[in-house]
Amino acid sequence: MPKMRAMTVPKPKARLELVEREIPTPGRYEVLIKVQACGVCHSDSVTVEGLFPGIQYPRVPGHEVIGRIEAVGADVEGWSAGTRVGVGWSPGYCGYCDHCRRNEAFACENVHGATGVSRDGGYATHMIADASALARVPESLDSVASAPLLCAGITTFNAIRNSGARAGDLVAVQGIGGLGHLGIQFAARLGFRTVAVNRGRDKEELARSLGAHDYIDSAKDDPAKALQAMGGARAIIATVTSAEAMQAIVGGLGARGTMMLIGAAGPITVSPIELLTKSASVRGWYSGVAADSEDTLRFSELHGIASMNEIYPFTEAQKAYDRMMSGE
Repeated sequence: MPKMRAMTVPKPKARLELVEREIPTPGRYEVLIKVQACGVCHSDSVTVEGLFPGIQYPRVPGHEVIGRIEAVGADVEGWSAGTRVGVGWSPGYCGYCDHCRRNEAFACENVHGATGVSRDGGYATHMIADASALARVPESLDSVASAPLLCAGITTFNAIRNSGARAGDLVAVQGIGGLGHLGIQFAARLGFRTVAVNRGRDKEELARSLGAHDYIDSAKDDPAKALQAMGGARAIIATVTSAEAMQAIVGGLGARGTMMLIGAAGPITVSPIELLTKSASVRGWYSGVAADSEDTLRFSELHGIASMNEIYPFTEAQKAYDRMMSGE
């Protein structure tokens, strides 16, 4: 039987192990994908560290996947072998529960978990995916530069376009990392006055080259006061993983402004008066489903948006993961 290779997490907090397995056969509503590239995301730590209850080990992480369909299972319609596809955080959805019927498939009542968490992901030569999790990938897009668009990209793009901001409004992107460097590109190309917020000046040149019109050094200046001096933000896209940093910038919201929390951080404290007097709000944002991934990829293709990456061979997935977790 033909074999595949995968980097698995044998148990919580263990190092990745290279294993060889038989290539699986897709079941009903599933497809087999030959992986071309898989991004390494901070959310992979959910599997590596065992942060969600009920994860079954060994588990293959990875939810920023681009590849080609090699085989389709029973009752799969609209997809065929050879089609280039992407798979993100969302593992798919049933299509018939109350949430799915109300265009809230991200909250599907029957399909739970995430790619690389509740089912094996893209740290492998092959993977199985539910057909409802598939996004079509334009042939012009590079696999490596586009794989992170399936999580870091869709999360920022979707949060920005659902923030309520309109072209010309001030949008602040807090944090210039894996999420933020894409958020700046999306915000600028969507027509917003884009303000990058980060600690120190070392990333200012990068932020401006990505499209930021203004830059705030939160280590030197109060980011909330700085944004208010600019007129107040209609949207703040908080990509950082620091609750303290998030709290420090909430006051920068302008009238009817919205702070979109997409970085996983601890509890934050927000003054109701701060929100009431401005009719402002703070909300979390789920990355999105396959259709949102397709929108992200097409917009990126149209505007030349790509991720900046350090590239590692498949067998050095542990080294890549360690590098990502270091924050460097």
